[in-house]
Amino acid sequence: MNTHKETNNHAYFIGGGIASLAGAVFLIRDGGWAGERIHILEDRPVNGGSLDGSGNAEQGYVIRGGRMLNEPTYECTWELLDSIPSIDSPGKTVKDDIYAFTEKYPTHAQARLVDKDRNIVDVEHMLFSNKDRLDLGKLLVTPEDRLGKQKINEWFEPEFFETNFWFMWATMFAFQPWHSLVEFKRYMIRFMHEFPRIHTLAGVARTPYNQFDSIVLPIQKWLESQGVRYERNTRVTDLDFKPDPTGKSRVTAHRIQVVKDGNTGSIAVNPDDLVFFTNGSMTESSDLGSMTSAPVLGEKGPSFGLWEKIAAKLPGSGNPSAFDDHISESKWASFTVTCKDPMFFDFMENFSGNKAGTGALVTFKDSGWLMSVVLAHQPHFRNQPEDVQVFWGYGLFPDKPGDFVPKKMSECTGEEILTELLSHLKLAEKLPEMLENSICIPCMMPFITSQFMPREAGDRPQVVPDGSGNFAFIGQFTEIPDDVVFTVEYSVRTAQTAVYKLLDIDKKIPGMYHGNHHAKVLFDSLVTMVK
Repeated sequence: MNTHKETNNHAYFIGGGIASLAGAVFLIRDGGWAGERIHILEDRPVNGGSLDGSGNAEQGYVIRGGRMLNEPTYECTWELLDSIPSIDSPGKTVKDDIYAFTEKYPTHAQARLVDKDRNIVDVEHMLFSNKDRLDLGKLLVTPEDRLGKQKINEWFEPEFFETNFWFMWATMFAFQPWHSLVEFKRYMIRFMHEFPRIHTLAGVARTPYNQFDSIVLPIQKWLESQGVRYERNTRVTDLDFKPDPTGKSRVTAHRIQVVKDGNTGSIAVNPDDLVFFTNGSMTESSDLGSMTSAPVLGEKGPSFGLWEKIAAKLPGSGNPSAFDDHISESKWASFTVTCKDPMFFDFMENFSGNKAGTGALVTFKDSGWLMSVVLAHQPHFRNQPEDVQVFWGYGLFPDKPGDFVPKKMSECTGEEILTELLSHLKLAEKLPEMLENSICIPCMMPFITSQFMPREAGDRPQVVPDGSGNFAFIGQFTEIPDDVVFTVEYSVRTAQTAVYKLLDIDKKIPGMYHGNHHAKVLFDSLVTMVK
């Protein structure tokens, strides 16, 4: 194993999301690097990327999305979090905290789908036709290279998208019919063990708080204790490359162009320094609205913009256009509601049969917006008062009109979103009370499922491009064979891969779990398919 403790080498992470934070941990833990030689360059004033969580009871809390974890398929994530000390339980790790919390509050949803008449749908049966079953079976045995850039709706019949399975699967993972068939197949294989219990989401692991407070904050505190340097409000505008003067590789990164606090500058990079770039961001250019204003649909920001510059001059850097030029197909809207009255939580717990934190997404399957809400265990934020409750929701069809509010969800204020939600629940008489005691903050995310867009080989760059001496891509828009994007696991695995490869670390990365390799999982899945 190579170690770099005694050298003057520096490592630069462009982007402060979970991939960069994880990469910094691996550099210190497995590469022997001193923390003060690691720099995390982040455009925003906070780290965490898409694993966010902010706000207060007075102005309202915000989480742009909720990240569900899974025990078998988050191999690298659990190994990472088992290295990070808990900030709540002395002598324990973050992994210990999450496992203990999940055991104490197991998920078993009893109201996964709700119809237009507010009836809880019986979802024990997937409602597959024989053709659906044949199509699923055929997909699982078809090699990826034969699927190419096909979309999901080019493989399945229209009726497939009206099954209980599709409503649950699509809203659990945020798939659209026009998304990548290859990615859908990967999900079916990686999460095959969840198929028989998809109606309850019993396999979901939860964090005690939102993912920023439960995952990002402990990692960040540990990295700070190691001396890692955070360069916030620092936008990287370009990255320069040149032939490797040592002759050990084809090309190296040698200069990072930055704008920090409005001032233009650059960082010189030596051939033995390391540069890790999170190319693209699912929450880039997201915008928040308020109770009285709708969020604004944004355009490409610094992460995709930098990726496009690098792709134009460094062969093997992928094709960002496959992902960032399809906003109409990759956007959706979410909303976070801060309640200062228990009315809504009391109703939902009685209606669903689940105490907050033990259910899962409640999806209004007939809603124009395909809206879902989820009530987490409270408190969901570390600074949340006891008499305040927070829940989150989203809509997969933000450009369709509501059933009660005749507007696109993307054009709705927080007040209008609450109006639509309570109307679906037949609680219109409670609307004045809800509006008086709640803050709903909508969020528009133009690229939230851009990583699901149809792609072909080469559109996503290898983690370490061929011939690169000191540069790696990390995050959701790189290529890790067989693994699935839109997961914390994918970002962590790319970071671990990048660090181990660039440092030639002789340590095995945790292998991937594939349900189709287990006889019981296969049998249980087949039984579910024929229900």
